[in-house]
Amino acid sequence: MQVTTTELAGVLVFTPTPHHDDRGFFTRTFDAEIFDATIADLGTAATAGIDITGLTAADFLQDSQSRSGAGVVRGMHGRSGAGEAKLVRCAHGAVDDVIVDIRPDSPTRGQHIHVRLDDVDFRHVLIPPGFLHGFQALTDADVCYRINRPHDPTEDIGVSYLDADLAIEWSLPATVVSPRDAAAGPLSAIW
Repeated sequence: MQVTTTELAGVLVFTPTPHHDDRGFFTRTFDAEIFDATIADLGTAATAGIDITGLTAADFLQDSQSRSGAGVVRGMHGRSGAGEAKLVRCAHGAVDDVIVDIRPDSPTRGQHIHVRLDDVDFRHVLIPPGFLHGFQALTDADVCYRINRPHDPTEDIGVSYLDADLAIEWSLPATVVSPRDAAAGPLSAIW
């Protein structure tokens, strides 16, 4: 498994190695031992001083899955309080995954990155607490989320996927957005 750091300290991309044969393919979508060893090996130097070494595979408590049609936008979502770590992958189809740094003392606060997640490369993205997350389905897509805290709706925060300050360039025109996401305010409202 290859692990890549990103411009947003603490956000990591895990790319497994699928094995293809005449039947199709087989790939390991999660391995606690590899995850824990990777986090321990990285330390704070490889993540620009952001300490994610306390995060372990055992911290992930909930798996969720969503299904979206091409063009659907889900986001931008986050959690207040202690935040939430997510390990996100696309099990079917392809999505443009977007992560926004909202950590108060971060040198990349307010910046975002795009990570393509699909059923070809099988990448996973680790999103530590302190980030907003959203995606746009590029095809019909199933997205799987592994989350480290039980959901508490009182801690939900949302920012408009069209916020001018974020200036996210979405891959396609949005076809469907939930009423909650359509009503979300600007990032400046949560700072």
